[in-house]
Amino acid sequence: MSKELLERKEELARLIEHHSSQDGVYETAIPSLFVIRNSNVTEPVYRVYKPSLCFIAQGTKEILLAKERFEYGPANYLISSMNLPVIGQIIKASPNAPYLSFKLEFTQSQILKVLNDSEFKLAPKENAKRAMYVGQIELPLLDAILRLVRLLDDPKDIPFLAPIYTDEILYRLLQGPYGVTLAQIAMEGSSTYRIREAIEQIIENCDKPLRIEELAETASMSISSFHRHFKEVTAMSPIQFQKHLRLQEARRLLLSESADAADVAFRVGYESASQFSREYSRMFGSPPRADIKRLKEDMLIG
Repeated sequence: MSKELLERKEELARLIEHHSSQDGVYETAIPSLFVIRNSNVTEPVYRVYKPSLCFIAQGTKEILLAKERFEYGPANYLISSMNLPVIGQIIKASPNAPYLSFKLEFTQSQILKVLNDSEFKLAPKENAKRAMYVGQIELPLLDAILRLVRLLDDPKDIPFLAPIYTDEILYRLLQGPYGVTLAQIAMEGSSTYRIREAIEQIIENCDKPLRIEELAETASMSISSFHRHFKEVTAMSPIQFQKHLRLQEARRLLLSESADAADVAFRVGYESASQFSREYSRMFGSPPRADIKRLKEDMLIG
């Protein structure tokens, strides 16, 4: 890492630490900007990543998308260009050198605005690409990130400058090696755009039976082409994607509502409580009751 990159990374780490007095995820005064601090390595966390840019100023994190592994630290950034069910784990952190990171969520309409303003050119028949990737941080992108985060110390400037700096960050990403991949989520007619629409339909109807024919029609693809493109983008089949969403939602409900496992199974779309229990155990390592008991005990200890 160059001297300039190192200096800016260290400044970003100081800013994040200043705006996160203790471990946790902090929603900032800048729309869709979060800073995260953690003093220890963590257990795997299951969640749906929204379209976002993640950059770590200190520490290291691992993300699993289906069976695909992404590891990134201060020399990298991670992009999730669609809603994706993942498993995340902080694998390098300590009280003396806590994990410090930045997360900026963005929308398809923001990408489209920057594409239009910058007259970005995209080949209309570009093939779909994986919707998650790790890139090498470069000085212009890190400078843009720093300008945005510095606004936390000058809140009066946020309404005017935050949208400008956010656009600059997205512009730098679009100009980077994965720019075409990111651009496709906003380019109507691209295969990635059509898969994104199908993903949104699955998420909105997660508790209902999966109808592949309807999803393929939404994407204007044959069933075989839809399956191929969907797996290319998400690293999983539509059925696997829905299963991850259902089980993550079930775990959230069990933890927050202390609800009965069978009731939750039906609420998230399972017709068989025994099937739900089997798939839950396969994903989280133990049956619903034992898993939730362990999670609550860990929360009490923490």
